[in-house]
Amino acid sequence: MPIHRLLTAAAAVSLIAGAALAQTPAAQTPAAQTPAAAPAAMPAAAPMAGSKLAPNGDLITTLRTNAQFSVFVKALDTVNLSALLKSSPGLTVFAPNDTAFPQAKLDSLAADKAGLQKMLLHYVINAKIDSSKIKGTHGPWPSGAGDQIVLDGVGETFKADNANIVQADVMTSNGIIHVVDALMIAGSVPAKLPDPEPAAAAAPEPATAAAAPPKAAKAPAKKKKK
Repeated sequence: MPIHRLLTAAAAVSLIAGAALAQTPAAQTPAAQTPAAAPAAMPAAAPMAGSKLAPNGDLITTLRTNAQFSVFVKALDTVNLSALLKSSPGLTVFAPNDTAFPQAKLDSLAADKAGLQKMLLHYVINAKIDSSKIKGTHGPWPSGAGDQIVLDGVGETFKADNANIVQADVMTSNGIIHVVDALMIAGSVPAKLPDPEPAAAAAPEPATAAAAPPKAAKAPAKKKKK
């Protein structure tokens, strides 16, 4: 299924839920009827920031259970993309950690939700791309935003656009996560590597002078008779 249809479905679910909540009278909400709200269940402890990302169910659940992706997850929640990463099969997600995607950056982008959504969709490919498909290649892949992610597996460190892939192949139940160390910028690197410069032609060796033929030996002079 095309990713824009999945996105539309996820957004529609969110909008329907929001409309239903808006129509519920305040006097009928559980908070208004119950004098003291029941304590919320304690969430599972997240691993320490900086630890390796480990698979834990689907794409979004895997990201939620590691503290170093809290800003990226919050951004996905802000523009209703979390449902897409939860239910859509066969996706590849490039996930920037909190060092790469600080809260201050999210705060500056949150005012333009359409722009933020398009930015985040650039981190998604509607296909499973593991490191074996990146190794030894350099080229563009279509992203969920309608632009291209340039994947580079030619050097020692694999790259996605301008970012380094610092942890590859986190296999979740519905896709693959590659952890990146910077915000990916579309068009930041060329889609095609420049052609190698032709090797300089070798300079011709200087011609050696032809050896002069040896001089013929002179015949001995005849003695005159007396």
